[in-house]
Amino acid sequence: MALGKYSRVDGRKSSNYCSTVTIVVFVALCLVGVWMMTSSSVFPDQNPDVSSQGKKSDVSTQVTGSKESYSGGSESSNNAANESNPTDEGKSKQFEDTPGDLPEDATKEDALVSQEENHSNPQQTESTSEVKPEEKSTEQKVDAGDSKSETQSEKEADNSDDKKEDGQDKVDDKDSEAGEKDVKKSVGEEIEEGSGEKNSAENSSEPNDKKDQEVGQSSDEKANGEEKDQTSNEVFPSGTQSDLLNETTTQNGAFFTQASESKNEKEMQKSSGSDKESSYIWKLCNSTAGPDYIPCLDNLESIRKLRSTKHYEHRERHCPDNPPTCLVPLPEGYQHPVEWPMSREKIWYHNVPHTKLAEVKGHQNWVKVSGEYLTFPGGGTQFKHGALHYIDFIQQSFPDIDWGKRTRVILDVGCGVASFGGYLFEKDVLTMSFAPKDEHEAQVQFALERGIPAISAVMGTKRLPFPGRVFDVVHCARCRVPWHIEGGKLLLELNRVLRPGGLFVWSATPVYQKLPEDVGIWGAMQELTAAMCWELVSKTKDRVNGVGVAVYRKPTSNECYEQRSKDAPPLCQGSDDPNAAWNVPLQACMHKAPVATSERGSQWPEQWPARLLKSPYWLLSSQFGVYGKPAPEDFTADYEHWKHVVANSYLKGMGINWSTVRNVMDMRAIYGGFAAALRDLNVWVMNVVSVDAPDTLPIIYERGLFGIYHDWCESFSTYPRSYDLVHADHLFSKIKTKCGLPAIVAEVDRILRPEGKLIVRDKAETITELESMLKSMQYEVRMTYSKDKEGLLFCQKTMWRPKDVEILTYAIA
Repeated sequence: MALGKYSRVDGRKSSNYCSTVTIVVFVALCLVGVWMMTSSSVFPDQNPDVSSQGKKSDVSTQVTGSKESYSGGSESSNNAANESNPTDEGKSKQFEDTPGDLPEDATKEDALVSQEENHSNPQQTESTSEVKPEEKSTEQKVDAGDSKSETQSEKEADNSDDKKEDGQDKVDDKDSEAGEKDVKKSVGEEIEEGSGEKNSAENSSEPNDKKDQEVGQSSDEKANGEEKDQTSNEVFPSGTQSDLLNETTTQNGAFFTQASESKNEKEMQKSSGSDKESSYIWKLCNSTAGPDYIPCLDNLESIRKLRSTKHYEHRERHCPDNPPTCLVPLPEGYQHPVEWPMSREKIWYHNVPHTKLAEVKGHQNWVKVSGEYLTFPGGGTQFKHGALHYIDFIQQSFPDIDWGKRTRVILDVGCGVASFGGYLFEKDVLTMSFAPKDEHEAQVQFALERGIPAISAVMGTKRLPFPGRVFDVVHCARCRVPWHIEGGKLLLELNRVLRPGGLFVWSATPVYQKLPEDVGIWGAMQELTAAMCWELVSKTKDRVNGVGVAVYRKPTSNECYEQRSKDAPPLCQGSDDPNAAWNVPLQACMHKAPVATSERGSQWPEQWPARLLKSPYWLLSSQFGVYGKPAPEDFTADYEHWKHVVANSYLKGMGINWSTVRNVMDMRAIYGGFAAALRDLNVWVMNVVSVDAPDTLPIIYERGLFGIYHDWCESFSTYPRSYDLVHADHLFSKIKTKCGLPAIVAEVDRILRPEGKLIVRDKAETITELESMLKSMQYEVRMTYSKDKEGLLFCQKTMWRPKDVEILTYAIA
């Protein structure tokens, strides 16, 4: 081909001289061809630039460079996988495509693309057909040994044309054969790895391509103006085209082309996302609260700006503008929690390393320090001799309370360490306990560590995050709430959440002591409760504990309201929704009792456990449920669905040791079907209904379960490490654009215990994102599954915490 170069230049001379030269060239080529055909050991001299490589062929060296330059990324992994387990058919297609495998125009594809590029960009020269001509039949490759040597010699001569025109080295037949195989492999790799990125690769090497193609075109092709697609009839690429292919692989070295980088990135984003872990960088939260950090309760910057704390505003929620994406540290020495029911009696000290409450309330049997444990004798301020005796005393005082049958769901205000709710489990009663994060250090955290339901909340300036008319009983034992002041605003909030006919159980010194202050408070309470039409149905004194208990009952009709001489406290306006509870200010008014037979609250629910599975009487067939069916059918279908999922998947197919699971959260509860399906296990479920979701929380309470309203763009009102299992059904895909996945995942990590389980059911693309994110947090992925664009993810949190720290300036004292 070097002679072809000179013939193109000599073409400018006279035609006689050109004819003479042409004849000489033709004869010379014939002689060289005969000589090459008779010897398979002749190989062109090495390029001076790479002569230090010795006798090893350039082809082998270039293929090695090719392998190195493609040694990373998901695409090379896929190729490696394909090469490790290929089928015979796959091998033949990878390296020896036959004309029958590809249509004729497919073999001309690169030439056509080149023509189009030349039309669109005159500055760009022909630079294709570097691989496709290699795709010939097996019969054509039988003579590859000799033809390969000839083609390679042409390539090398052309490549070193401007520097060296003579000198040839002889190599062993074995090396020649090895070079032949390596070239085949190189072409095969390019077919798989480079075909999708040819255009970009060619553009990036355009100057060299242009020079080589100008040099490499024979005088006959130039003279006759033949089209580039004629190369599709060649067994192997021409010399310059082979050189172009090798140049692409060797000149890149360890650097990827933009095309390969872009292609690999697109494929990795579509893959399982395991390599995406590095894009998530987690840091450790640095706040004054340390391991007990609750973002919306420890926003000290906002608390310092409050104008007043008279109504416990500093104990209410004050969420940061941007939810944190850092991870809360673990207490030093943290270990797997004591399991239920033993946890009700004792917990590990290092898991909740606070002793102040033991010092202040130890004499009342709240909590005591006992070696490496914190122990809970089951007492409280009003029941020093144990909660069980106190519970039985209330039953004896007013038998109609009927624990575990008529009374199923109760609210415990100012719960302390929640021993009252903890022992009500023995009566089949579910207690929503709450207390503020105040000087009674970690009282709610103690409750949760014990396996007892509780949240951090306060009777302040806003409504509690519960619907109206849902609790069977509200209990207060020395809860330190001034019910009688400011027109009874706080007691009226209890009236809102108490079911018509429900009971308020009040155990406090004004009930049984005769000190002037107590007498005054009792008188004020008597006046207020009478104005609210509450009936005092029982007032008794427990001789064992030396305390008294008063029981009030809320009216079931509006008759008393209409007969009052004074409209104080006033009735709420008809437009005031008793179910509106998220960040709604308290109002000193009462809602009328529902009277229509189809209205919720007009009837008492079925006794427990019948109420769990029976559709509420106020769900009508004329109403459509969340899933589009008539509401009662929707309710039943939801339970049947979760009963099937729990029985066949969660209990059997995931390998969960349910004896280690006690505190469960359902982040998107709908009707509470998931919680209902777990009824036979020793667990309790916090059912969460998002504030922007259909308001189905009253249905959950009606069936004898409990829950709370919440906005998942904010932190939940609980301590870190509260739950053993968190369940999320199609939640993340609905709110990720609103809140951002990192913040939500960081919050899930905050409330989930180390070694706790996370089960997510969602869209497959969301599952992929979550899996990548959780792996970056060192979660142990136990199961992933997807079908029809839906997916399931089951993983377990580990003890891992990041090393780097993020200082939360708004949470620093």
